[in-house]
Amino acid sequence: QVQLVESGGGLVQAGGSLRLSCAASGRPFSSYAMGWFRQAPGKEREFVAAISWSGGSIYYADSVKGRFTISRDNAKRTVYLQMNSLKPEDTAVYYCAARVGGYYNEGDGMDYWGKGTLVTVSS
Repeated sequence: QVQLVESGGGLVQAGGSLRLSCAASGRPFSSYAMGWFRQAPGKEREFVAAISWSGGSIYYADSVKGRFTISRDNAKRTVYLQMNSLKPEDTAVYYCAARVGGYYNEGDGMDYWGKGTLVTVSS
């Protein structure tokens, strides 16, 4: 079992930046692949980015490539999402998620979820 708590959301103007953090507790953090997902109002939850247990494999949704960066610090049991050049369409609740086994491939399900943090980008 692992518990995930997101932080860092807020209100930012278009073109601005935010850094989300997700702190994990419970089982060894380094045994999980980690991901960020988001859900905009009235839309389904969508994949944003994922990182393998070692950080050696990273995936991004096309919509955020070149603007967002996912990283992790296994010693601090934390995964980050640096978001730059934010757009109003990035407005959503952002969720941190963990996948048992250490690796993520496109379309994989996640095993544990945080409660989310709201990001609002004003135009």
